[in-house]
Amino acid sequence: MPRRSQEDRSRTTKTALEEAGRRLFTERGFAGTSAEDLVAAAGVTRGALHHHYGDKRGLFLAVLEQIEVEATVEIENAIAAVDPDDVLAGMAAGLNIFLEICRRPEMLRIGMTDAPAVLGWQAWREFETDHGLGMMIAQLEGARAAGLIAEAPIPVLAQLLLSAINEAAMIVAHAADPEKAQAEAQQALILLIAGLVRTP
Repeated sequence: MPRRSQEDRSRTTKTALEEAGRRLFTERGFAGTSAEDLVAAAGVTRGALHHHYGDKRGLFLAVLEQIEVEATVEIENAIAAVDPDDVLAGMAAGLNIFLEICRRPEMLRIGMTDAPAVLGWQAWREFETDHGLGMMIAQLEGARAAGLIAEAPIPVLAQLLLSAINEAAMIVAHAADPEKAQAEAQQALILLIAGLVRTP
């Protein structure tokens, strides 16, 4: 029983820190949020932050992982809701949800703005491989297996497409009219992807 109580306290502390981190990193950014801000907002001690995450950066990485996992699940659910034989429709559905997610303040600030700087370029690319890039590679490999696109170096193609998609997301996120920008960005990206499709 004492062990269970300790596990519960630990879980509660981590939840409080992650919720505080998610809110403050979104509102103030990584650089604008201090360790003191985080522990005060979470109602825990500085020692608790160090015990569970090491430092502010460790907590940022945990929050980033949360956001990316949630986004991946949303995108996968959108793709799964489409006819599995219609690979291109699945890509379009996933793309639409991704652009919507990137309009959210937490994804824009934490996932798209601060993450590359906090992780460093190489670590950021590796992180993306586990999330967005990995999903893109899987979709393109599915399209190739279905005979929809020509033989190509899929990892390179996926990286190039993901770069275009991320740029579109930034355009949408900073647009004066995000809904219009999203529709235009999605149209442009679909045209780009359609250019890869084999003609019968």
